[in-house]
Amino acid sequence: MTDPRYNYGPDNPQYPQHPGQPQYPHGHGEPQYPHQGEPEPKVNVGKLWAGGIGTAAVAALLVVVAIMLIRGVLGISILSPEGAGTYGTVSTTSYAIAAAGAALLATALLMVLLLAMPSPLTFFTWICLLLTAVAVILPFTLVADLDAKIATAAINLVVGLCITTMLSSVGSAAQNTPRQAGY
Repeated sequence: MTDPRYNYGPDNPQYPQHPGQPQYPHGHGEPQYPHQGEPEPKVNVGKLWAGGIGTAAVAALLVVVAIMLIRGVLGISILSPEGAGTYGTVSTTSYAIAAAGAALLATALLMVLLLAMPSPLTFFTWICLLLTAVAVILPFTLVADLDAKIATAAINLVVGLCITTMLSSVGSAAQNTPRQAGY
């Protein structure tokens, strides 16, 4: 603790002044920097979109792996006729690109929610889970064999859960809110 009877600052005549040291006007102390005092942005957009691009890549690869597993190991022909091979046809590539696009759209949704909503990750999780439920139900409304419907619904479920969980983690990491002390 300092003794309030003594002046320890530059106003003290005994305070050493070194040659070459910048001299600031009386009462100003140190220079003010432009970034000092400005509030930190609420969302780290770079971190959010980097995580969104990573999630898109994972979702696309997950679709390719799942289709190769279902077609090659389980022998269920989904998205293309039986003779198309383990990878299938261009529809497998389209499905993978659609999964990546869904992840990027979810990232955009997450950014809007992080900037505007009071509890953004809760809303994001619910929206993604409901959209995943739609994607799981959708194959059963189409004309196809039952095993192909179940396999497609399973892929949609896994990809939807992957996008939801990964982007929830990314959204949590991209928030620039100060952590509260305590338990």
